[in-house]
Amino acid sequence: MSFSDSDSSSAYGGDYRNFRQISRERLLHEMLRSAKTGDSKSSWKVLIMDKLTVKIMSCSCKMADITQEGVSLVEDIYRRRQPLPSMDAIYFIQPTKENVIMFLSDMAGKSPLYKKAFVFFSSSISRELVSHIKKDSSVLTRIGALREMNLEYFAIDSQGFITDNERALEELYGDEEDSHKGDACLNVMASRIATVFASLREYPFVRFRAARSLDVTTMTTSRDLIPTKLAARIWDTLTQYKQKIEHFPQTETCELLILDRSIDQIAPVIHEWTYDAMCHDLLNMEGNKYVHEVPSKAGGPAEKKEVLLEEHDPVWLELRHAHIAFASERLHEKMTNFVSKNKAAKIQHGSRDGELSTRDLQQMVQALPQYSEQIDKLSLHVEIAGKINRIIRESGLRELGQLEQDLVFGDAGMKDVIKFLTTKEDATRENKLRLLMILAAIYPEKFEGERGLNIMKLARLPQDDMNAVNNMRLLAGASDTKKRSTGAFSLKFDIHKKKRAARKDRTGEEETTWQLSRFYPMIEELIDKLNKGELSKDEYPCMNEPSPTFHGTSQSTPVHQVPAHSMRSRRTATWARPRNSDDGYSSSDSILRHASSDFKKMGQRIFVFIVGGATRSELRVCHKLTSKLQREVILGSSSLDDPPQFITKLKLLTAHELSLDDLQI
Repeated sequence: MSFSDSDSSSAYGGDYRNFRQISRERLLHEMLRSAKTGDSKSSWKVLIMDKLTVKIMSCSCKMADITQEGVSLVEDIYRRRQPLPSMDAIYFIQPTKENVIMFLSDMAGKSPLYKKAFVFFSSSISRELVSHIKKDSSVLTRIGALREMNLEYFAIDSQGFITDNERALEELYGDEEDSHKGDACLNVMASRIATVFASLREYPFVRFRAARSLDVTTMTTSRDLIPTKLAARIWDTLTQYKQKIEHFPQTETCELLILDRSIDQIAPVIHEWTYDAMCHDLLNMEGNKYVHEVPSKAGGPAEKKEVLLEEHDPVWLELRHAHIAFASERLHEKMTNFVSKNKAAKIQHGSRDGELSTRDLQQMVQALPQYSEQIDKLSLHVEIAGKINRIIRESGLRELGQLEQDLVFGDAGMKDVIKFLTTKEDATRENKLRLLMILAAIYPEKFEGERGLNIMKLARLPQDDMNAVNNMRLLAGASDTKKRSTGAFSLKFDIHKKKRAARKDRTGEEETTWQLSRFYPMIEELIDKLNKGELSKDEYPCMNEPSPTFHGTSQSTPVHQVPAHSMRSRRTATWARPRNSDDGYSSSDSILRHASSDFKKMGQRIFVFIVGGATRSELRVCHKLTSKLQREVILGSSSLDDPPQFITKLKLLTAHELSLDDLQI
């Protein structure tokens, strides 16, 4: 097996490339482009993948990128394929027995499907399968490359990846623990996480949430040991990488923190008020796909059009982490600026009195002959923001959001929730359930026995929803949540507040508190402590003590603060303002892309992996902290869940006869 060095570790020199850029370059250059060299004379090739590797490729590359590297046809290894004996084939497949058998049947005998095969495995292949390939001498002469790419993760963001273990919550935390399923899930997860470090040529200092035990009489559940088990399995794989991957670092180059959903059960259900989170929470999007209606050019009925809200869209990139109210105002500014610079628009504007609404501006721009792709995007986002704001108004979401935040910070309690449930009977079932889940995370004892049933009756919620609340205990990580003052729910007590708080207001630069922007996920606090070297080694022990050459910024050098940059010109409503000017509004993607000189000064990467699903607020925090700490913070998880998905998965923990498709919020 041969391996090439991507020279991408944050400890190495050269231009700094972000996580997704490195993944993309490895697939396009190290895999596809390498097949152009050597014996290969064909100008066009066939790319053959399985279901998993198709998804890996589509997360990092576009079809145009693949075509540019000389691929004219993309095929599924399990579909019947037309023989193309004059063309070479590139196989990007998992190293499974089934895939190897399919590959051998393609290339064996007197009439192979392709002239030559360049084979790249997504993760390490067993010796048995290598021996199986070597047995067939007719195939050996037709192999142009046989290599392990060690790239088996899904780069869903420039600073985020998932291992695609959608059923991780059910398999690891379910009421009826299935050790076989749980072990299999952890093995896949560990293997895929390890390939992230193989791709980036990083060797991490591995830390994990330790099992919580109150005293010697408390039994530690297998659920509580999940981060420990995962850390050990990742460590084993990385130890093997050190020995067999060429140019793999031999000393620590970065930090990895392994957590699970027990550290923060509020983040997955609280309303996050950023543009990105609101789109996915309120608009019933399928992944990143948004369907909208566009006027027909022929003057007929409006046509439905699918668009992807992704990083290649500059408007999305700029505003996705902004508060929805700020995003709406910024879009209005952009529309106004366009109209003011356009003569035809000015003439139309002249015939109207007063200030134009954003909708007027949108219609005006669409009528212009210069209606370009840029304005198309702008118009799309104006429509989306308008729809979100309408839903917020009609569903009374602002008042609910205020109560959620007050609960989390100890400014509201049980009485306030009861008042809301009795006076806001028109609140949706999902919103009432999410409010009660936040309450249960802070006051778990309120949901025991009859008390829990009474609350659910007051909220008029069915037993199905009660299951979601009850199942939160399965993620708690210890048997007795009442006795812990810290732990699964990280509860804080303030002598000035009689009510319990799950977060403390941040001080210093972040003293000013604005409505609906107070909440922050717990990982923000943990990453900050990790960076400063203040994270408890008892609660978060390490698999490997850092070697003397470890040179992360967390131990010695002061953290370099990026100056805040405000893009705000119109006054933003107080309920919408961020808590501080450095709240990730200028997306770190643009920093990663345009400020390479700054990135040469970047400290070592921080990786955070959350078992059981990550949230968009947690991904946003990683972008924010990258700018603040001058260290690229990469978030990994078994999946990225929006609130409805997370609630459905929680219900499944005790609904073994049902599937994900059977349950709806």
